[in-house]
Amino acid sequence: MKTFQLLLMAVFTIVSVNIVAQEKAGKKDKGPHPTLYTCPMHDSVAAKKPGNCPVCGMKLELSKKEQMKKDVTKTYSCPMHADVTSDKPGKCSKCGMDLNMSKKEQMKTEVMKTYSCPMHPEVTSDKPGKCSKCGMDLVKSKEKTKTEVAKTYVCPMHADVKSNKPGKCSKCGMDLKKKDHKH
Repeated sequence: MKTFQLLLMAVFTIVSVNIVAQEKAGKKDKGPHPTLYTCPMHDSVAAKKPGNCPVCGMKLELSKKEQMKKDVTKTYSCPMHADVTSDKPGKCSKCGMDLNMSKKEQMKTEVMKTYSCPMHPEVTSDKPGKCSKCGMDLVKSKEKTKTEVAKTYVCPMHADVKSNKPGKCSKCGMDLKKKDHKH
């Protein structure tokens, strides 16, 4: 019994000293937990950064928990550094570029705009009302919303650079070209 008590006191002392040392060093976990990436084939493999599985070489994906968090929060990311993300608009910590809203959030925003003016299609709303330019009633425009969501602009030199509106390529600065989708 005495041995057990001594062992218990030793463990308690070691744990206490370790906690005090971490607090003094400023290493106590105060911030957000790191994003975890896992292998789709080997769930025992986990990493804090994207990369390849050391066992099979497959690309690591966000863990199921991280994916669920990402699905329910608005996500902004750097066009040049996909690993730099935020739940608020801002600047990339690596290059200073503006963080862009994720494609999923852009599509949700576009789908919500289901009413538009017959005379001024750029005037849209997520509820019925009057056009701010001419006063006409806004009409429900499901078909317009589908075509707006399907619009994609791509860089002629970098097919991976896409946007739902005209603009410049984030890699080379060329004008993005409209790509028509066939349904």
